[in-house]
Amino acid sequence: MTTPPAISFEFFPPRNLDQSFRLWETAKALAPLGPDFVSVTYGAGGTTRQLTHEAVTALASHYGLNVAAHLTCVDATREETLKIVADYAAAGVHEIVALRGDAPQGQERFTPHPQGFADSIELVAAIAARGDMTIRVGAYPEPHPDSPDSAADVAWLRRKVDAGASSAMTQFFFAPETYFRFRDACVAAGIEVPIVPGILPVQGWAGTKRFAARCGTTVPQWADEAFAKAGKDGEAALAHDLCVDLCEKLIAGGVDRLHFYTLNKPDLTAKVCTALGIRPTNGLNRVA
Repeated sequence: MTTPPAISFEFFPPRNLDQSFRLWETAKALAPLGPDFVSVTYGAGGTTRQLTHEAVTALASHYGLNVAAHLTCVDATREETLKIVADYAAAGVHEIVALRGDAPQGQERFTPHPQGFADSIELVAAIAARGDMTIRVGAYPEPHPDSPDSAADVAWLRRKVDAGASSAMTQFFFAPETYFRFRDACVAAGIEVPIVPGILPVQGWAGTKRFAARCGTTVPQWADEAFAKAGKDGEAALAHDLCVDLCEKLIAGGVDRLHFYTLNKPDLTAKVCTALGIRPTNGLNRVA
């Protein structure tokens, strides 16, 4: 019998009371599945900096979860950014997902703060210099919107690892071959840290396609046709089956960790995990 994969979940910070209830219900539903860690995102342009901090500390203190806080280079000085890291450390949070971040609203491209970090490599190196943080980074199995090609993305990931990153989570994708090609290219480039597939259970096909367009993820014609045929009534069942199939093919290809983008909606992610043989644990955490 195949050993179930280790798992992790991504949440986003709430902006209002209703979203707060949704986040806590999501955490309550998924924590018993024993994730290695959960991560909490930063809003575009750093707009949820304080909300992210509050959500991270609350998840760690109330649910006993190992929380990785997203941190970006956007609209902050080096001093301000490293103060956030120090505050996390003081609160007992010792994992960071270090990202360059998207451009603030109204700007077409990312522009570094004059006194800030120029890119994710500088951010990773500065956090690593502290010596007390586990640093995770993003990876792109299809070219990042600002990247010329996949080879450049592999080279950039190698530089982030050399700067101190200990693992990477990929952007979501629809075909397992997309991940395997990227993984093999990373191995060939001498990247030895875990490269964890990012899995996005489809919570709504129209929204997923918009998300894919923004981050450079290819939408296969077969998927578009399948969701069109399924219609609204059959969308949830199709999303479940496609997600389970993707995960099973990744596991068959040697993947032993999966990172789920939950969108603060636990049901589909929980059902996929159950189908993969992941069962609730007595404790909240599994050891990575």
